[in-house]
Amino acid sequence: MDLTRLRLLVELQRLGTMAAVGEVAGMGTSAVSKHFAVLEKEVGVALLAPDGRRVRLTPAGHRLAAYAVDILARVEEAEAELAGTGEPAGRVDLATFISVTTPIVLPALGRLEADHPGVDVRIIEHEPDEALALLQDGGADLALVYEYSLVPRRFPESLTLHLIGTEPLLLSQPSSDPGADSRPLTRRRLRGLSEARWIANSRGSDEDELVGRLCASAGFAPRIRHRVDNLEVVERFVAAGQAVGVMPKLAAATRRGVVHSPLGDLGGNRRVYLAGRTGAWAWAPIRLVARRLHEAAGDVLDGVGPLPAELAAPARGQGGAGSP
Repeated sequence: MDLTRLRLLVELQRLGTMAAVGEVAGMGTSAVSKHFAVLEKEVGVALLAPDGRRVRLTPAGHRLAAYAVDILARVEEAEAELAGTGEPAGRVDLATFISVTTPIVLPALGRLEADHPGVDVRIIEHEPDEALALLQDGGADLALVYEYSLVPRRFPESLTLHLIGTEPLLLSQPSSDPGADSRPLTRRRLRGLSEARWIANSRGSDEDELVGRLCASAGFAPRIRHRVDNLEVVERFVAAGQAVGVMPKLAAATRRGVVHSPLGDLGGNRRVYLAGRTGAWAWAPIRLVARRLHEAAGDVLDGVGPLPAELAAPARGQGGAGSP
């Protein structure tokens, strides 16, 4: 059904005459009558009935006019939202990895809910490979993903990424080990772990490559004894003297029996990105979620730069680049 004809129907219910409808619509009475004739053919029922020299709405006409009021209001709401002139609203599916959920995602959601309650964010926990696949398949709208500086990742060309910051990497080592030290790791101290039991995750992907390249720089291949995905459990293994491993700073906890040594240049850092489908950033809810995540990242990550221009666009038509 044509929206113009629905608007004319609503006006006829409000004003009562074809002439009055034509006056507000800026068209002649005959043109208005032709529109109603087409609308009746589209819906297959009579919408108007003669009433002396005028017409009146039939019960079906009144019913369609009631629907039309709601339809037109929803269309105007959608147009305003997409144009950036209304309060942003809509669902955003966010894929994220576990170690940034508490320090970055939760604060961002709190700020977003307070400022824009119409934006509904759903969280899906995934590691980068799965999150990127989900983005490409349309199963997520936005993702937080990472790569290690020692193990650069090849990202799909169909996605746009914004670096939101970096975090250092640490060697997690039992405090009972003779060489355990919280000072930055040196190659000599690393070489002393050539016979140690190392712990890695069960996916055997970038993390394995990272540990392998780190140890190769000291002239040995790591003896990976355990594979555990839960980083809290990894730290408990270390505290129990069962292994050593690499831990991102955000996931490292102060725990009795564990010493953390910054890897520095030996291990590089972990880069955290916001990823989305190219072109999707224009939708206000996605842009707002990305903006709040970028703000929260500034509290816990290193090297957080200014908001990218693509995310700084106003959420409302009258707002400036810095509008909330």
